[in-house]
Amino acid sequence: MKNTFQNKVVLITGATSGIGATVAHELAARRAKVVVSGRRTAEGEAVVKAIQDAGGLAAFFKADTSKEADVKALVDFTVQTYGRLDYAFNNAGIESTPGLTSEQQTEENYRQTFDINVLGVLLSLKYELPVILKNGGGAIVNTSSVLGQVGVAGMGVYTASKHAVNGLTRTAALEYAKQGVRVNAIAPGAIQTAMVNRFVGEQTVNNPNRDWLAGQHPVGRIGTTDEVAHAVIALLENPFITGTVLTVDGGWTAQ
Repeated sequence: MKNTFQNKVVLITGATSGIGATVAHELAARRAKVVVSGRRTAEGEAVVKAIQDAGGLAAFFKADTSKEADVKALVDFTVQTYGRLDYAFNNAGIESTPGLTSEQQTEENYRQTFDINVLGVLLSLKYELPVILKNGGGAIVNTSSVLGQVGVAGMGVYTASKHAVNGLTRTAALEYAKQGVRVNAIAPGAIQTAMVNRFVGEQTVNNPNRDWLAGQHPVGRIGTTDEVAHAVIALLENPFITGTVLTVDGGWTAQ
């Protein structure tokens, strides 16, 4: 079977841990040339070293996707390092501060969340798309969330930001479909990452918050980064999927 990613260049933001790091490892194993990006240098360099130790090709570039100069520099670095860009996984994001809409949400929380979760995706698309077009096409996946599909009380700002990611994804897909660039989004449920640990605490014998979160999924558990990574790769690979927000949510949105 043909390897879609052999010698192709993939840029991954938010790749210093969690889903982004897992996708980086999976694509490198498929012989892609991977650019790992994030705000944490030590963690990013550790991901790159692990990929290189396994025989893969990877490079790290520190960038904050909420800053336009950083995103431009990141894409420029990718082209300077590997000569092109074929695929991108725009995964950088934060979880936002929970709280009721009328009582606990703040302008600061809104701006921080939207700067990273929404503006970061917009800027990434802005600079990735022209470079991918130069190569005759490719694909981009943005990270949304199950909360881009439904609402959850106390998570209004985060939920709104992920609904916005869905809108950006579908619009970009329509704008570039005839030019050979596909744009999709992945919408994970709760996945075993540091972000989930910050939200509901570590996995322990008796953690009611974590039990509640697991119970939102009809499969009865929190997902794994491998399960999301395989869905991301499928979206990058399939030439007839664009403008789709694919849920990987253990049945959450089927309820």
